[in-house]
Amino acid sequence: MIRIAACQYAIELHESWEAYAAHLESLCAEAAGQGAKLLVLPEYAGLVLAGQLPAEQRGDLQASIEGIQPLLQDWRALCTGIAARLGVYLQPGSLPVRDADGRYRNRAWLFGPGGELGYQDKLIMTRFEREQWGIAAGQGLRVFDTSLGRLGILICYDNEFPMLARSLAEGGVDLILAPSCTDTEAGYHRVRIGAQARALENQIAVLQAPTVGLAPWSPALDENIGRAGLYVPPDYGMPSDGVIAESAELCPATSRWLVCELDLAEVRRVRAEGQVFTRRDWPEQFEQARLLRS
Repeated sequence: MIRIAACQYAIELHESWEAYAAHLESLCAEAAGQGAKLLVLPEYAGLVLAGQLPAEQRGDLQASIEGIQPLLQDWRALCTGIAARLGVYLQPGSLPVRDADGRYRNRAWLFGPGGELGYQDKLIMTRFEREQWGIAAGQGLRVFDTSLGRLGILICYDNEFPMLARSLAEGGVDLILAPSCTDTEAGYHRVRIGAQARALENQIAVLQAPTVGLAPWSPALDENIGRAGLYVPPDYGMPSDGVIAESAELCPATSRWLVCELDLAEVRRVRAEGQVFTRRDWPEQFEQARLLRS
């Protein structure tokens, strides 16, 4: 049994490095204080760093992501230190990172008690990222071996595409972290439904963490809505609706943690002893997915 935490992360304005660092330290300590060993923040949570830029720069879409690039080294060091001090695994959300080819990618790092474990880039871009922001797709999926179990990360929209989660499942992942950022209730539900579908198909667990609240100072994070949730396959020994836990409010005024317990051994048991074997039977659909014509 592991205790894990997903943050409904309220987008707030922190105008200095000291204010932001104190905020992140305090927020993570709150979850760790409740016994959580895995902490997940949402997609683009790292873009809150733009609050430290001059108002004109942080209010410009392109200038804001360019402006946070010099802060990334210190941000990674901050996250490394938090994970080590609290003895937790920390996925502090994602943020745009400029690569050597000059293009920006939406990147989610994972930090552990022993240091940085690596990162996962978002693979399929939304219309906003493609058409307005110029965020490029990453390449490939990564599996993270931890003392809690084998983890994968699918950022927001990526959870709506079944083959990505399937590849992680075939790589031995038992829990997918799903940091998300959506500005409408419909967008939140698209990711949530995708997360539940991926849990059902692969007989694994998916943990979603969303952004919430209003940030008129940021053209990228201006409106945010969503619930945190932990989803598993509905089957013997699991909740009948596949929901282990979900945030009570859709959009709280302040950041709130959803702290819950997950037994990955029970998730694996469903794959061996469940009422259905969706994971095992997955290949059969490709044999049958043909139209019969009279």
